[in-house]
Amino acid sequence: MKLYDYSRSSAAYRVRIALNLKGLAYDSIPISLLDSAQLGEDYRALNPTGLVPSLAIDDQGRGEGIITQSLAIIEYLDECYPESPLLPAAPLARARTRALALQVACDIHPLNNLRVLKYLTGELGLGEEQKNSWYHHWLKQGLGPLEQQLSGSDTPFSCGDTPGLADICLVPQLYNARRFELDLTPYPRLTAIEQSCNRLEAFRLAHPDRQPAQHG
Repeated sequence: MKLYDYSRSSAAYRVRIALNLKGLAYDSIPISLLDSAQLGEDYRALNPTGLVPSLAIDDQGRGEGIITQSLAIIEYLDECYPESPLLPAAPLARARTRALALQVACDIHPLNNLRVLKYLTGELGLGEEQKNSWYHHWLKQGLGPLEQQLSGSDTPFSCGDTPGLADICLVPQLYNARRFELDLTPYPRLTAIEQSCNRLEAFRLAHPDRQPAQHG
């Protein structure tokens, strides 16, 4: 497998965690978003959206091709490599885990990703302070409900005693929140889950600082 990857991409970070939790080997192909490598002809031929990550599969038993969208990639991995499952077995618990993951991946992350921030400061002419205000606003809108939903449990991870899809989405989002200097004091349950995750080698190895050197 080849992962077209950018170290600070939340979506790519999720997939790295999932691959590590599954114990799967892969080759990382860096795609620097700050250099706009994702918009080049070669990468667009693989993924017309010009987004990362993309996972290239070349498996005699499962076929070959490109999978895009981090959650689709992660569920593919969970279906093909069922050891260390990332979703619970019971349908209601699976739905709850997916809902928590989607709150991050669909409600928070798209409003704060790099192409949106570039549009704010480029075409719309917002200053750095205004950009950060936008970032913090949508983080608070998303993290507050997550904290409320998860605060009734004291399990080490979002949905039990083992890490899963919700944790895979949460940890990269908190990493980015720190990069943009959001005060995480109001989210003690979320940061406790993050600490549990970061005790695991699979999460530590996926951290942006542990990736091959990339521009930006």
